[in-house]
Amino acid sequence: MSSNAGNIASPSGDASERDVANAHRPFPKGRVAAWIVTLLIAAYCAWSVAHNENFGWHVVAQYFFDPVVISGLYVSLGLTVVAMALGIAFGLLLAIARMSKDTLASSLASLFIWFFRGTPLLVQLIFWYNLSTLFPTLSIGIPFGPTFVSWDTNSVISPVTAAIAGLALNEAAYMAEIIRGGLLSVDRGQFETAEAFGMTRIRALRRIIIPQAMRSIVPPTGNQLISMIKATSLVSVIAMADLLYSVQSIYNRTFEVVPMLLVAVIWYLLITSVLNIGQGYIERYYSRADRRSGATKAAKDSMPALVPAQEAGQ
Repeated sequence: MSSNAGNIASPSGDASERDVANAHRPFPKGRVAAWIVTLLIAAYCAWSVAHNENFGWHVVAQYFFDPVVISGLYVSLGLTVVAMALGIAFGLLLAIARMSKDTLASSLASLFIWFFRGTPLLVQLIFWYNLSTLFPTLSIGIPFGPTFVSWDTNSVISPVTAAIAGLALNEAAYMAEIIRGGLLSVDRGQFETAEAFGMTRIRALRRIIIPQAMRSIVPPTGNQLISMIKATSLVSVIAMADLLYSVQSIYNRTFEVVPMLLVAVIWYLLITSVLNIGQGYIERYYSRADRRSGATKAAKDSMPALVPAQEAGQ
């Protein structure tokens, strides 16, 4: 009986094994159809844009490397670098002050962040540019006492200084919150361990806490840098000859509005694309510790368990 049962069951078992061996995923018809539709729409849009004479692609090619446009591009890049550097440095100080146990430092940092995050950047730029209407002179001295030196406000607050002050202070408020969030992401025990080894708070921040927090700080900082590139276009309202102001000065003369705006758009896209690539490299650099720990864990998991010789003999 058992022999006959085994003979009867074996064909069905062989058939099931053959079915599993020949199994394959079903053809993704819906996904392929979605790709085809998407590619057709993209091709049609690209063909329409390329063959639409109203875009004025010959004008775009003519003025893309125009000296006026390149000069405005340099101004935008320079403002971005200076404003971001000052914003990051000042934002780090604000983040540390807000996390401080000192009530005065924490309150002042919170007040600064509240004000500059709560008011539009364009309003801040216009305010700095027209500071002379409130304070005709800027002076250094003792409050309610003698004045040591003073300057005419218009000679100090030029379009360049107004643009840098507005962009940098606004960026510092946002960077303070980004850096504070990154510092809070580090385990509190890291501070305690550093203090146990006799490190000061500043040295612990510089050598232990900030390097670990960079994994959380870098991605939003990259977004802020890209936003800063685009935010420099706002300085055109205070007669700062940035990239947007430069193309505006050209199309006010040639009346080629759309082609000149396309010149600015393409330059902005090129810059942000380069920044995205750089951000990716920086993120991979600061996440190398996670990759190493992940590789080590995978290697340990893949190692076969060691069985004692006596148990193996049994």
